[in-house]
Amino acid sequence: MINTGWYDLFSRGARDWLRHNDKVREAVQSHLPDLIAGPDLITGPQERTVQVPVRMLEHARFKLAEGRSQTGAGQGEGQPGDVLQSGQSEPSSGSGESGEGGSENGEVRLLLEFSIDDVMDWIWEELKLPDLQPKPGARIDEVELVREGWDKRGARSRLDRRRTVKEAIKRRAVQTNPVPFTNDDLRFRQLVTRVRPSTSATILFVIDVSASMTQLERKLAKSFFFFALQGIRRKYAKVETRFIAHTTHAWEFSEREFFQVTGIGGTIASSAFRLVNELVRKELDAAHNNIYMFYASDGENFTEDRAAANQSLSELGGMLNYIGYVETLPGVPRALETEMRRLCNELERRGLPISSSVLSAPDDVWRALRKFFSKEVEADTAEVRP
Repeated sequence: MINTGWYDLFSRGARDWLRHNDKVREAVQSHLPDLIAGPDLITGPQERTVQVPVRMLEHARFKLAEGRSQTGAGQGEGQPGDVLQSGQSEPSSGSGESGEGGSENGEVRLLLEFSIDDVMDWIWEELKLPDLQPKPGARIDEVELVREGWDKRGARSRLDRRRTVKEAIKRRAVQTNPVPFTNDDLRFRQLVTRVRPSTSATILFVIDVSASMTQLERKLAKSFFFFALQGIRRKYAKVETRFIAHTTHAWEFSEREFFQVTGIGGTIASSAFRLVNELVRKELDAAHNNIYMFYASDGENFTEDRAAANQSLSELGGMLNYIGYVETLPGVPRALETEMRRLCNELERRGLPISSSVLSAPDDVWRALRKFFSKEVEADTAEVRP
C-alpha cells in the first residue's frame, strides 16, 4: 500500500493550476465584448480561434534582509494584500519620451488562444431563452452536468476533502498501526450528464435587407444573429429555426442563404410580420410551441405602412413568447426615434413581450445578447441608448 502524505493531497502545483484557471476565466469574461467585436467570425474558416491576453503569474520569492538595513520580526500593522514596498526598477538613462526607453514598471502578458467553441461556452454560460413555458407537444431535452456519488479516481480539482478524511478515519479505526493517509482513502466527486426535459421552441430570425441597410448595418445585424443562433443551439439541441428577409416583400430562406442575402428597393416591414403571422398560424402552432422572433432593421419603414406594421406586430406580440428588436445605428446615433423603435417602445409600454436594443458598434452585440437572454441585466445595459 502506497502512503500519501497530507501535503500531497493539496500540492502547490494543484493549487496554482486552479488559481491559473480562475485567472484565465476572469480574463476571457472581461474580454468577451472585444472577442465578439474582433475578427469576422461569421465567414471565417471552420476552425476559428481568438487570442486573449492574460497576465503572467509568478511565484513570490522571499530573501532575508541584512540586519543593519531592516529591523523587526514582521509584527507591524497591515492587512492581507497590502503592498509593503513598491518594486524598484533598474535605473535608466531614458526619460520615457517617444522613441526612448522609459523607467516605469511594467508587466508581461501572455496571449492564450481559444477556439470559438470555447468562447461560445463562456458567452452562453448564464444565458437562456426568455419566458420558456411548459406546453403540450414535442420537447427539447437539455443536457446538464450534476454531481452524483464518489470515486477513488478523478481530477484533483474535484477532490472531496471531507469525504477523504472520513474514509481515512474509518480505515484507521480498524487497523493496528495505521498510516495517516493512503491512496485508497481518496474520494473524488463525480459529474454525470443528465437529460432534463424542457419545452419545445421555434426561433424566427428576421432581417431588413432593403437599400437603406448599408453593408456595415447588415454586418452588425448578422453578427448578432450568428452569436444568438450558435448559443441557442448549444443550449437547446433540438430547437427549430426559421429565417426571413424582406424589402417591400418578404421571403423565407435557408440558413446559409440568410447570412448571404442582400437586397434593393424600399422597406415595408409589415410584409415580414405578415409572413411570420402566417407561419405561426399554419405551421408552428403557438398553443403547443414556444415561439420567439428576433428582428433587425435600421429603423426606417415606409410611412404608409405604419398602421399595417402596428397591427401585424401587435398580433404577433399576443401570440409569441418574446420579440427582440435590434436596431443598427453604426457611428453616431440618430437624435430622434426611428419609426420601428417608436412602434416597439409603444407596444412594450402596452405590456407586450417586446424589447429593443441598439447596435451602434460591434461590441454592442454582447450587450444585446445579455439584454435579450439574461434574466438579471445590469442597469446600464438594460436601457436603450438614445
